[in-house]
Amino acid sequence: MQTVLITGTSSGYGRETARHFHARGWNVIATMRTPHRGDLPDSDRLRVVGLDVTRPGSIDAALTAAGPVDVLVNNAGVPSIGVFEGTPMARVREVFETNTFGVMAVTQAVLPLFRERGSGVVVNVTSSVVLGHMPLSAVYKASKMAVEGFTASLALELEPFGVRAVTVEPGACLTTNFAGRATHGGSPDDLVPEPYAPWARKAMEAFAGQDLFTRESDVAETVWRAVHDTTGQLRFPAGPDAVRLAQAR
Repeated sequence: MQTVLITGTSSGYGRETARHFHARGWNVIATMRTPHRGDLPDSDRLRVVGLDVTRPGSIDAALTAAGPVDVLVNNAGVPSIGVFEGTPMARVREVFETNTFGVMAVTQAVLPLFRERGSGVVVNVTSSVVLGHMPLSAVYKASKMAVEGFTASLALELEPFGVRAVTVEPGACLTTNFAGRATHGGSPDDLVPEPYAPWARKAMEAFAGQDLFTRESDVAETVWRAVHDTTGQLRFPAGPDAVRLAQAR
């Protein structure tokens, strides 16, 4: 029986992906900063483990508790929305610490096991912002584009050892409360300097008016497909809006 370790399973894509793999008979290590099972399955095949991807000690402890894993899904991330000029550099560093450096740190910790065994898959969850020109996402997009580049190069390094690295690119999902988490419960307007306000309002209206959105289940299903892919595909758009963006490229 294979085992997947998923970061950021307290809600959203990570939680749905944990459910998806568990329902298909896998062992699941569901990690999150503050461990709680919530509505995850109560099963001896699903363990909840504490993991803060920004803390090396937490990464080491989580991997020790997890034991051998076959697949790593780097899903943990923090959202960011707003005009770059109005985004404090402290916030920029916070976003990169989780979305980029956290992905790298957990991956680096797992790689020796995968390389020595000669198998394993690293799935890095990025975003459809990497597929198009998205407004109000400069910091977030930069953090995710960095992971895309990292994964593309990493895949080449790991190929001789039978280990794969891929990205899953979720579209816009209305049920993950991205904007609320990005503004800590406030409004995106709080991060928009006044000269940008008219443009920002139009950008948000255009986003709200789009005709396609992604469901959490779309992402879970795409992660599953990416793990089992045998074609050598590197990037997997997840959700109808992400697929449309990928096709437009």
